[in-house]
Amino acid sequence: MLSAALQTTLISAVVLVAVAVVSFVGYRVFRTSRDLGTDADRATYETLHTVSLAAPHLASGLTREGAAKASRHLRGLLACDGLAITDTVEVLAEDGDVPQLPLLELAADAMTGGRTQVIHRGGLDIVVAPIVVRDRTAGAVVASTRRAEARLVRATTEVAGWVAAQVGLAELDESRALLMEAEVRALRAQISPHFIYNSLNAIASFIITDPQRARQLVVEFADFTRYSFRRHGDFTTLAEELQAIDRYLLLEKARFGDRIRVSLAIAPEVLSTIIPFLSLQPLVENAVRHGLEGKAGGGVITLTARDSGEYAEITVEDDGVGIDPDALRSVLAGTTEGIHVGLRNVDVRLRQVYGDAHGLVIDTAPGAGTLITMRVPKFQPGHDAGPPDTRRQSAGT
Repeated sequence: MLSAALQTTLISAVVLVAVAVVSFVGYRVFRTSRDLGTDADRATYETLHTVSLAAPHLASGLTREGAAKASRHLRGLLACDGLAITDTVEVLAEDGDVPQLPLLELAADAMTGGRTQVIHRGGLDIVVAPIVVRDRTAGAVVASTRRAEARLVRATTEVAGWVAAQVGLAELDESRALLMEAEVRALRAQISPHFIYNSLNAIASFIITDPQRARQLVVEFADFTRYSFRRHGDFTTLAEELQAIDRYLLLEKARFGDRIRVSLAIAPEVLSTIIPFLSLQPLVENAVRHGLEGKAGGGVITLTARDSGEYAEITVEDDGVGIDPDALRSVLAGTTEGIHVGLRNVDVRLRQVYGDAHGLVIDTAPGAGTLITMRVPKFQPGHDAGPPDTRRQSAGT
């Protein structure tokens, strides 16, 4: 027989092994359970995954194509027999076993009242949840099943609310695009009377004394106005905007002569950077009109563009009369009209496109000139510069 000490040792060893095995198995089970998550965790993940699949199809609002693709995912989310999405005038999409009923008529009361309704027709329960976007009914989500439980009614209401949020975002994007277009039109209007009048006067002054230069300035004027009033795209490349600035400065130097001098320091690697259309030219025009025009003897405008990691950093500097900081704050806040409107316009557009952190940075003081800095991301998925300007490049400033 084994000694008491040996028995104790063996028992202790068995217990330790058993504890180790149980611990190991428990760890594996715990780890597997943790990786898979609880039933609630998995349901949450599946729901988020489904709506993430549906969301891109509603990025343009309630359209036939987008609703058709989104409805496939949303029907699976609701686990109903059939699903339809309508706007206020027609059924945009159907998926699954949708009853052959006048769905738009059935949905009319729910859309008018703005509340989910359950309608019993032909042995089916039809749940109609209105899509309400900013106090306006844009359509409805219609789910059909043999028996609508409270779960389906609540879920259909939530899905309609989610669709409304996507439609609201699409309308917001459209509103921003329209606002940007309006602001570009405002810049064009600003350029139009002031610049055109002065340029034509400058060209006229050379017709008798220097016809060759007058002809060259006419071509530069035509190219600049063609670029400024083009109709395609909200974005351009830095290279194209610099070409337009080159033409602008040639025309201004025809008026001011040697009173305007220009220094350029442009890194070639940032020339292809996409920037909002007419976002740099107004800064140069501001330097001419409000910086150097009022300074005896004129001065120097310095343009730089350099690679700064993920950004292109662009500066426009003049050694002109400068701007009072309090007046500048009023301009950027929109409480002052008539002067430096180009600065506010560009600042607002940059913030709209890239966020508040990307507005203009302006260093200035009376008599100390003005330095304006803008930082633009070098990589901008979804922003198209439009067809390139294939016309002649001018000879330089």
